Amino acid sequence: MDINERSVDHTHSKFPSDINMLRILWCDNANIIRAKAVHINASNAHASDFYVGISEAMQALPVMYDAPVRETGLSPVGEVHLTADLASFMPLPYAPGHSRAMGDMLKNGKPWACCPRNFLKKIDVEAHEMNVEVKGAFENEFYLLRAEEGKFESVDATPFASTYAMDLNREIIEDIIRALTAQGITVEQYYPESGPGQQEITIRYSSALQACDHQIAFRETVRAIARKHGLVASFLPKIFPDKTGNGCHLHVSLWHDDTNILSDPNNTYGLSDTARQFIAGILSHLPALMALTTPTPNSYRRIKPNSWSGAFQCWGFDNKEAAIRVITDRDHEIRHFELKVIDASSNPYLAFGAVIAAGLDGIREQLQLGKPVQQDPGYLSEGEHNEYNIAPLPSSLSDALSHLKNDAVVMRALGNELARAYIGVKNAEWDALENLTLEEEVQLLLEKY
Repeated sequence: MDINERSVDHTHSKFPSDINMLRILWCDNANIIRAKAVHINASNAHASDFYVGISEAMQALPVMYDAPVRETGLSPVGEVHLTADLASFMPLPYAPGHSRAMGDMLKNGKPWACCPRNFLKKIDVEAHEMNVEVKGAFENEFYLLRAEEGKFESVDATPFASTYAMDLNREIIEDIIRALTAQGITVEQYYPESGPGQQEITIRYSSALQACDHQIAFRETVRAIARKHGLVASFLPKIFPDKTGNGCHLHVSLWHDDTNILSDPNNTYGLSDTARQFIAGILSHLPALMALTTPTPNSYRRIKPNSWSGAFQCWGFDNKEAAIRVITDRDHEIRHFELKVIDASSNPYLAFGAVIAAGLDGIREQLQLGKPVQQDPGYLSEGEHNEYNIAPLPSSLSDALSHLKNDAVVMRALGNELARAYIGVKNAEWDALENLTLEEEVQLLLEKY
């Protein structure tokens, strides 16, 4: 393993004396969080630039095995330098002596076209050039499970928001919150979700890049703390056939000059022109976006009508069955909206970046936002679906991938190299997993997401 380490700036130290290892993380096209670790020795305590070598093939690996998919165009020939973004440096409260930084992929000294984090940065620059800053936060649901005789069982059998569930899981939830807080991630709410042993913890919004970094840190932290308690935490979208699935709703707000620009009480629907166009752009491209936001065959077991998952291509105010829910605060202000068709098997940089690209297309093209749907779309008649221009969203990964390939805007945003690599991985996963039973999916994927 070739690990390179160099010192650029010896004027200050970002590394506490008790830190020995720096994990440099990346999230691949199968949405697996991976890392290589660099040893920080005393003579390099002031180093400000660390990187490790990885093969191009790391972005060609499907979820089933660690071998590159040929159709991605990537192979074991070719070196990429995974460079630590030390602005994201963080000691790991659950792993004494270890720290973490998010990695940027560089090839020949320049950002690599297949780097998910660089993709988001590129889209973020486009947004700023259009005088829009996009902020967000991922709202995670996950199950706490106990291994029993080779099977995974929920830690409790309690209903939604049960105070008894809070008491049963208080110690592990407190440990998770402490660990997140120690990493500078602000926890806003916690409650037991509808499924037995299912939890939801929401964190404060931040810039698009930091929101995605926080999402990686969140997944890592929850799983690590669960393991310390002898449990397994899983974000897999659908674990139990008759229980609630795990979503990872994306909350989005639009800003300009430090001002939230979503709301306009004197405008149509109380939304600014920019907000309406941005939301219309996401809705327009949503079938293609789902190849990135709900990227596993298992994801589509969760997205069903009348299941709080947003199975229809529509929006509404405070409508938890619409794919996009515009949220009204207690003072009737609109400060953010929620995309429901997303889960934590997605690569956050690709998912959020593509969502922003779709929203920006809505602004460029001045797309019109249709009527809000204020009923459960699953109970509306065909005539009402036509009136509100409601359509069912893709019901399989294969369907979503077809929409992605035919969506010129999202494909252009991804770029040829990244699009080929991503679609190659996802096609391979679909071919391998499409005929698996739920039990077989869970056995393969439970501890990967």
